Amino acid sequence: MRHLPNLICLARIALIWPIVAALASANYDFALLLFAAAAVSDGLDGFLAKRFGWTSELGKILDPVADKLLLISVFVMGTSLGLVPWWLTLTAVTRDLMIILGAIMLRIWIGPLRGRPSLMSKINTLLQLAYLLGVITNAAGFGPPQGLLATLAVVVLITTLLSGVNYATDFARAARGAASKTQ
Repeated sequence: MRHLPNLICLARIALIWPIVAALASANYDFALLLFAAAAVSDGLDGFLAKRFGWTSELGKILDPVADKLLLISVFVMGTSLGLVPWWLTLTAVTRDLMIILGAIMLRIWIGPLRGRPSLMSKINTLLQLAYLLGVITNAAGFGPPQGLLATLAVVVLITTLLSGVNYATDFARAARGAASKTQ
């Protein structure tokens, strides 16, 4: 049972292609169902890992990778379909790529990372999932209204920027700390 959170992460990754394919074929009802399952799985795997102590080194990598792959894929597909504004996708994807590259560089220069996602990052991920869920729900014809989605897009933009600045600051601090230890 201790591997259940990792299996849930793998299932989330496996859902990405069917979600993107459903969006591409304008099968928004099915995309909504799959994306909702993926969004719920993000909370479920974290809950199980923390509640039962089923954390693992693999899970610490797999969970954020699954999140980033899911969000980047749906943002890009949503923008290509005209459902998501390009400026929001550009901001979200740039932030995620910055986090990935920063983590890789720190891993190479410093060694194993001990960082955990900040509260702002968790809020941002939740809002990104909620926004994309709203966009797909709207595309499926169930609402929410465009005005609410536009407002949520701005909120997601702000939290994405704040989270990106937070990560950049943390990465710079870690790099400075490592550099000072080697001198």
